[in-house]
Amino acid sequence: MTDNSRAATLPSAPSPRRPARSRTGVWVLLLSVAILVVLLTSAATGPLGTTPLEAARVILGHLLPGMPWMSDGSLTGAQDQAVWMFRLPRTLLAGIAGASLALAGALLQTNVRNPLAEPYILGVSAGAGVGAVLAIVAGSTAVAGLSLNAAAFVGAIGATFLVYVLARQGGIIAPSRLILAGVALGSLLAAITNFLTLTTSAQNVYSVLFFLLGSVSAATYAQLLLPAGALVLVGTYALLRSRALNAMLAGDETATALGVNVPALRRTLLLATALLTATTVAVCGGIGFVGLVVPHVIRMIVGADHRRLIPLVMLGGAFFLMLTDLLARSVAQPAEIPLGILTSVVGAPFFLWIMRTSGARMGGTR
Repeated sequence: MTDNSRAATLPSAPSPRRPARSRTGVWVLLLSVAILVVLLTSAATGPLGTTPLEAARVILGHLLPGMPWMSDGSLTGAQDQAVWMFRLPRTLLAGIAGASLALAGALLQTNVRNPLAEPYILGVSAGAGVGAVLAIVAGSTAVAGLSLNAAAFVGAIGATFLVYVLARQGGIIAPSRLILAGVALGSLLAAITNFLTLTTSAQNVYSVLFFLLGSVSAATYAQLLLPAGALVLVGTYALLRSRALNAMLAGDETATALGVNVPALRRTLLLATALLTATTVAVCGGIGFVGLVVPHVIRMIVGADHRRLIPLVMLGGAFFLMLTDLLARSVAQPAEIPLGILTSVVGAPFFLWIMRTSGARMGGTR
């Protein structure tokens, strides 16, 4: 495999011709700068006029108390509140969600050795949808007093447990069974969600649809804690286990010969993928295709070595969804487009292109 491989499939093993560390470092720097630019642009975008420089001064003023511009009258209270309380939390949540979904996609594709796999194929999003819709339609009493976000999280975890039980056979999780169980259960849960939506009052339909299509418009700093914690935990684990992940690309037998406990690693990766997806869906709703598009783009740039792939996938996912959120707020002002619509506009054609060119089968082989 060369650095600019056109193949969208997962390789059978990491190529010995890996990109130089310096090249990976350049991409880390470029993506980090791009994220900073998008963050400041997003923090400055809104009905209340603010420049990126003013947005940067507001953010620094809160991070570094005592800055003179916070009290000299150069910034208004309205600008301070708009940037710090409303725009920055949603941009940060979009970045965390994008990084989480992209990482989940990369881990799932390695786990099942299928280039078409992405987080929502496990039915996690559909499970979250059922929990959230129940909370909206029937009230919190129908979900044991849980809030909408908590009900969505419980629904996502419950769906993951069911997929695990259905995919497990003889103590082993077969990749093909995992995908098929996720697709079947996801369809069933989506049908339940649609039924609840059709039978509820008209005033609840908008809330249901906005959650199912994904949004970070109501983000608060408190909502950042759970998905950020999950991202740090899973990201650290993935980096520490990057060599084992590389071995899995060569097949179960080869990985076992190299000392990898494949069944245990596959279970852990399933749990990690579910945790990332559940914590993201619980606060952002359904945002598809991020976990499909971003890992493939990064893999084409730096190859399949997880030691380089994982950090860039997280940065790439953060940049992609932060930019998508900025577009969602800007292209149809004063209306706001749900994130899931824009990610699908990009992701669906990309998915079809991968399916057309990869020749992958659902069993994870070629």
